[in-house]
Amino acid sequence: MKEHLDNIKKAQKILDGTIVRTPLIKSPFFRKETGQHVYLKPENLQTTGSFKIRGAYNKIATLNKQKNIKGIVAASAGNHAQGVSYACEKIGVPAIIVMPTITPVIKINATQSYGAEVILHGDVFDDAYDFAVDLAKRKGYDFIHPFDDDDVIYGQGTVGLEIMDELPDVDMILVPVGGGGLIAGIALAVKSINPNVKVIGVEPEGAMAMLKSMDAGEIMSIDEIKTLAEGVAVQKPGNIPFEIVKEYVDDIITVNEEDISEAVLLLMEQDKIVAEAAGALSLAALKQIDEQDKKIVCLVSGGNMDVVTISSAINKGLISRGRILGIAVDLPDKPGQLMKVSQILATEGGNVIQLDHNQFKSNNRYTNVRLEITLETSGHDHIKRVISALEGEGFILHRIF
Repeated sequence: MKEHLDNIKKAQKILDGTIVRTPLIKSPFFRKETGQHVYLKPENLQTTGSFKIRGAYNKIATLNKQKNIKGIVAASAGNHAQGVSYACEKIGVPAIIVMPTITPVIKINATQSYGAEVILHGDVFDDAYDFAVDLAKRKGYDFIHPFDDDDVIYGQGTVGLEIMDELPDVDMILVPVGGGGLIAGIALAVKSINPNVKVIGVEPEGAMAMLKSMDAGEIMSIDEIKTLAEGVAVQKPGNIPFEIVKEYVDDIITVNEEDISEAVLLLMEQDKIVAEAAGALSLAALKQIDEQDKKIVCLVSGGNMDVVTISSAINKGLISRGRILGIAVDLPDKPGQLMKVSQILATEGGNVIQLDHNQFKSNNRYTNVRLEITLETSGHDHIKRVISALEGEGFILHRIF
């Protein structure tokens, strides 16, 4: 462990002056929400908008000391791409980044802004990875892996050093997991300093490659990825991170898409932090921590999310929190029914966002009218009161969302 810690400390010196030492932010809202002392580690505020700059820069700077670099090729869903591009621009070597076609435009544009050439290839990271490895061989460039590399892992481990320096009595650290480089580095740093600190990984249910591999005791690949958190959308973890995770990580938690969206919403609304879906995984996992009154650091790993995805995540989060209600009501096609519904909603304090009064959506347009309502509500208890009031007046409701 000492050798690992020494290498992480070397990485910290290399990164000095290049990265932001992101401060821990205590969250009063999540303290009240969960009963824990929740600290946010906002790597969304990092140079290039995510933790990835740490590993990428450490790797390229270390490589640059060892040899004359002709050029760099990397594969990335976005954040590693920006880290590599930034490092290459600063050091002065050309960079080619291969990204999956699903990569948000904001990440593509940001990568290009650092002078890198971007090639879009494949539907998921693993497709881009295979293409990038072959391209690097053909061009004689060095390939920089986003997570399956010792120097990259040591760079990510500097996050752990900063946490332990600022909060030495931390009880638990929750870390988003994709390929495993971040949690591997943090685990090496943290466990070297205090083995009693729990390091727990968090994966989406639709991309739980690390958990599947841990359960099997060997590297496993998942056939299909379905998650809003494209930053951790990998089909299999790295070999090096997997061995570290097996030995030093205490647990892997999985979270559903509803909880991820809710975490994105609450981080933005309550703590004024814009996190991408992958970056909010650690907050989504707080619901599953049984212990109380613990000091928990949640890694907000990145904030590079395009506005369309942000909008989608917020809307899903609002629904999850009971802040938006969509219902359909079949009304008798006679005067006064719409007014009656409106009065009930006003009495119950519901704020109508959208209303569609349409004869042609009913099964029988000659006797009924389909009224679809999108309503702003204050929570699930409020929704129950609204539905109860409408049903109490004889209206038949169909829940849309």
